Amino acid sequence: MTDIEIAQKNEMERIAELAKEKLGIPDEHLEPYGHYKAKVSLDYLESLKDRPDGKLILVTAISPTPAGEGKTTTSVGLTDGMNRIGKKAVVCLREPSLGPCFGMKGGAAGGGYAQVVPMEDINLHFTGDFHAIGLANNLLAALVDNHIHHGNVLEIDVRRVVWRRVVDMNDRALRQITVALGGLGNGYPRTDGFDIVVASEVMAIFCLSTSIQELKDRLGNIIVGYTRTRKPIRARDLNAHGSMTVLLKDAFKPNLVQTLEGNMAFIHGGPFANIAHGCNSVIATKSALKLADYVVTEAGFGADLGAEKFIDIKCRKSGLKPDASVVVATIKALKFHGGADVKNLAEENLDALGKGIKNLERHVRNVREHWGLPCVVAINRFTADTEAEIELLRQRLGHLQVDVVLAEHWAKGGEGAEDLARAVVDVIDKCPANFQLTYEDDLPLWNKMEAVAKKIYSASEIVADTKVRAQVKRLQEDGFGEYPICVAKTQYSFSTDPQMLGAPENHVVKVREVRLAAGAEFVIMICGDIMTMPGLPKIPSADRIDLDDDGKVVGLF
Repeated sequence: MTDIEIAQKNEMERIAELAKEKLGIPDEHLEPYGHYKAKVSLDYLESLKDRPDGKLILVTAISPTPAGEGKTTTSVGLTDGMNRIGKKAVVCLREPSLGPCFGMKGGAAGGGYAQVVPMEDINLHFTGDFHAIGLANNLLAALVDNHIHHGNVLEIDVRRVVWRRVVDMNDRALRQITVALGGLGNGYPRTDGFDIVVASEVMAIFCLSTSIQELKDRLGNIIVGYTRTRKPIRARDLNAHGSMTVLLKDAFKPNLVQTLEGNMAFIHGGPFANIAHGCNSVIATKSALKLADYVVTEAGFGADLGAEKFIDIKCRKSGLKPDASVVVATIKALKFHGGADVKNLAEENLDALGKGIKNLERHVRNVREHWGLPCVVAINRFTADTEAEIELLRQRLGHLQVDVVLAEHWAKGGEGAEDLARAVVDVIDKCPANFQLTYEDDLPLWNKMEAVAKKIYSASEIVADTKVRAQVKRLQEDGFGEYPICVAKTQYSFSTDPQMLGAPENHVVKVREVRLAAGAEFVIMICGDIMTMPGLPKIPSADRIDLDDDGKVVGLF
């Protein structure tokens, strides 16, 4: 059966009954969206603040390949496995974007027998959070152009408007556009562009805020443009942050759903990790830590992107500290990193596997040596994996003294992840984390980029043209030097070249563009050819998504 067929055959429990049974959340503090989705009231979450925190487990992965790694699937399977061995565990995930759902990737709610449900709702409109985030972003864009049209009292330089519009769909035609054409009544013509919703600074603010007041304050700090004398104009100068907060007030409440095995899942917020900070909301993670003994959360793409931003942005801003990490890999993906053709990944290939293991080794070392986290390697097992390949993998990782656990949660659900669950609990009990950041706050912005590139990517240097270096220098001088950086680069490689697989060394990272996210409080370094508005592939996933004669969604994943 396909993933969607497995999900549709599952008999879900009413979310209010399940939340009360599993987490003790009273009915009056849940706001149901139908029978199987609900938002948790902020007042209730505030009442939990004096409870002790559970243990936080970060699930990350090797650099992604067309073969797939199954990071979200592993996060769900591990949560089910921990509950099966008697641990009270909750999973915290990001909400899927409609861009990849209709583009290349398909759904993002796990897979096989390790999924969160209702799968179709989660992958599509869910509770409307992304729509609210997009509207808040575009309200601000409209207010900027409206202010300019009606006299421009703030003297915004139309050449220096930096706030872009967003839409939650892959649409390359919107990357660069011209707005306000058609005469004086339509405003002042200027160049503009769209990003995808998951790259919006509003999304980042939404996921980093811990209260409605903090959300409002951060929204007010957004810089939308500059005057001719380069004075920054913020959203609060336009009095926009209040109405933006109104649009987000319901979305800000975390969403609660269930796994196929009836365990609890918070799914809230959804920035991409290749172009944004790649983590679910702080408020959802902190709430889960008050309600469970173990919280499993994932950060997008490989550890060089998702885990780095989880550590250096989310943890830095929120005070969260993971107790352990799980690095997910598949033998197929490692063979791809070792040069095997994607068509032949089901065939035994010890030579390619041996070469590809270097990618996994690099990620494991980063997690342990640079961030001080005890680590377990989860091999998401396929039936085509041979005993010889599994033995080679164990041998090659032996010198790292890391547990390598075969997990079969895709086929067996929580039962297939019980060994992984025991290994994670064991490493938390026996190996306390020595948590550390990649760089300190007072390091200059350029040196922060250099630290990430050299320590995490194994680059030899970072370069940028004179204009970009001047931007970085200006941001440093203007008081933004203590902000962390958010690197936007390809997810497929440690380098900025998606064709450099495995574990490339001594490569050069070129910073192409710099953007300031003053509300989210980080500086975005855009590297290589990465786009903040993706395009659709030649044959998008939308081609196979449909409704059958019975009104069921088919082809989603």
